[in-house]
Amino acid sequence: MFKCSTVLPIKNTYVIIMPSLFSPSNVECTSVGEDFGTITWDPPAFDGGVPIKGTPETYTAANVQILCRPPWRKQQFTPTGEPTRLTVDDVTDTTCALKWRPPEKIGAGGIDGYIIEYCIEGSKYTQPVLGKNQYRVKGLPMGEKMLFRVVAVNIAGRSPPVTLSQAVTIREIVENPKIRVPRNLRTKLIRLVGEKVNLVIPFQGKPHPVVTWSKDGVLLEDKTVGIRTSHVDTIFFIRSAERTHSGKYTLSVQIENVSDSADVHIQVIEKPGPPVAVHVAEVWGFNAALEWKPPKDDGNCEIIGYTIQKADMKTKDWFTVFEHNRRPSCTVPDLVMGNEYFFRVFSENICGLSVEAGISENTAIVGKTGSAPPPVNCSPKFTAPLVDRSVIAGYAAAISCAVRGYPKPKIIWMKNNMIIGEDPRFMIRNNQGVLTLNIRKPSMFDGGKYSCRAINDLGQDEVECRLEVREPQMTLSAVVSLNRMIYWLLMLI
Repeated sequence: MFKCSTVLPIKNTYVIIMPSLFSPSNVECTSVGEDFGTITWDPPAFDGGVPIKGTPETYTAANVQILCRPPWRKQQFTPTGEPTRLTVDDVTDTTCALKWRPPEKIGAGGIDGYIIEYCIEGSKYTQPVLGKNQYRVKGLPMGEKMLFRVVAVNIAGRSPPVTLSQAVTIREIVENPKIRVPRNLRTKLIRLVGEKVNLVIPFQGKPHPVVTWSKDGVLLEDKTVGIRTSHVDTIFFIRSAERTHSGKYTLSVQIENVSDSADVHIQVIEKPGPPVAVHVAEVWGFNAALEWKPPKDDGNCEIIGYTIQKADMKTKDWFTVFEHNRRPSCTVPDLVMGNEYFFRVFSENICGLSVEAGISENTAIVGKTGSAPPPVNCSPKFTAPLVDRSVIAGYAAAISCAVRGYPKPKIIWMKNNMIIGEDPRFMIRNNQGVLTLNIRKPSMFDGGKYSCRAINDLGQDEVECRLEVREPQMTLSAVVSLNRMIYWLLMLI
């Protein structure tokens, strides 16, 4: 005798052996997989004089038939555990949305699906429906209290049910509209020209609120602005921002007579234009006073300073004199006797310097006779102000400004409205009207308000700034060196 075996594909089937006089003997299942089984048997002792024929699903020999539907498959698996975390996600006047998690215990049989059963409170569960981890049951009677339960199903059958702790009343839940403005949109949103603007603003409210956008109080109808609204949020999108997109946008959500609104301020900016009317107002000694007017186009944002450069007529090489100069005027010092200079000024905003510069309309010629006072008497006037600074303790610092006036004004430096005088930690310089206050190794106590006052017989002028002194921060190399020093000290001890 010899053994015969085959691998049979099985899915929701069982095996029935039909008795016969010439049936195979010793039929047994040797192994079972997820969707297949292996059955072995001995061939019949007598084939009836006809060759044995058969397929993977049907075997016929004489009056013997094997059907591939094994009764042992169901006995090899067990139902899963009950689903977990059954909760109500949403309720309307005719529907109820449920969510749940898979069972903690699943087993080899896996999960084929879930059955949701529901009924009116006090009656038996009916109306089974199928779902996968979430489902919205529709067609529920309005105003009734409904019970829900969910069971998991696999080849071994149903799992124990998970039931809601209390009945759910089927009715529309009215929720006042509310806009949840993201934190980054609570201040002005600044974008460069050509950049994308993509805003996602969530809101809530039941039933679904009516959402509208407006700009500067007018209903938004700009075709370059895209608006997409869902049940939980609205998306505001601009593919390429232009300066015309700047303004106040108002989002409004409304349910019947109740509404909520939020404002979003968008500012689209670019680099400014050049200053205009740049000219040399006065030349005395080795100094030149420059004046100009702000640019006609500020780039849709505030001008934060100017950069001034000079060049002599011989070399025509440009050198930067001042950066971040805040006033539309300055005094250029240290000009060379006998040279003729012309100047250019760049305006600056938060995008950077202007592409083009304003060129001075006239030139400054420094005479060879040396420094001479201006012929006209005038009260002191600061042509370059003091600028707020932040320095590191222990490193030398300096603040400077420029003044002009005749007769030559008396200069007084003050700290917190107290005259500095002959304090050895400070060194005061006056070079042709350019005033500098040097601070030797400032400490934390040297921070505060500094002011400079210029006085002559015709009047006085004063400028001030704030100086912040920060503690020095140790670099990585300094920390490593300090750790090594501590290590060797500990070794010596």
